[in-house]
Amino acid sequence: MKKKNYCDLLGCPVEVTLDLINGRWKGVVLFHLLESGCLRFNEIHRLLPGISQRLLTKQLRELEEAGLVLRTVYAEVPPRVEYRPTEEGESLQAVFDLLLQWGEGRLRRQHLVRSTGHSPDQPRHAKDVRAQGS
Repeated sequence: MKKKNYCDLLGCPVEVTLDLINGRWKGVVLFHLLESGCLRFNEIHRLLPGISQRLLTKQLRELEEAGLVLRTVYAEVPPRVEYRPTEEGESLQAVFDLLLQWGEGRLRRQHLVRSTGHSPDQPRHAKDVRAQGS
C-alpha cells in the first residue's frame, strides 16, 4: 500500500498547523487562553515573565489575524481589553492536551535521567545490552 504524501496536497497540514502556533510565545499564549477561557493583556503578561509587552502585543495580533484569538475592547475608563480563543482556536484544545501530556512525560524522563544518570530507554548493564541484541 502506498503511503499518502500529505505535503503534495494543497499544503502540508502539519506545516500549516505549526505555522499558526510557531515561535516561542504564540503556542504558550494560546495554551493559557485555552486554559483560562478569557484573559486581559496584563494577566497574560504576568503568566509569561520572559516576554516584552511589545512582543506579546505582536503575538496576540498574529493569533487574532490567524483567526485563533478574539480581541474585545470595552468602552470603559480605563479601557478594558480581553482576549479569548475563537471557535477555531478552541479546536486546537485536543492538540494542546496531547502536547501537555507528552511534555509532562518528557519532563519526568529528564528528571529520571538527572537523578539516576540513566535514560529509561537505555539498558543499565552490559547483560541488558546483550539481551536486547538477541
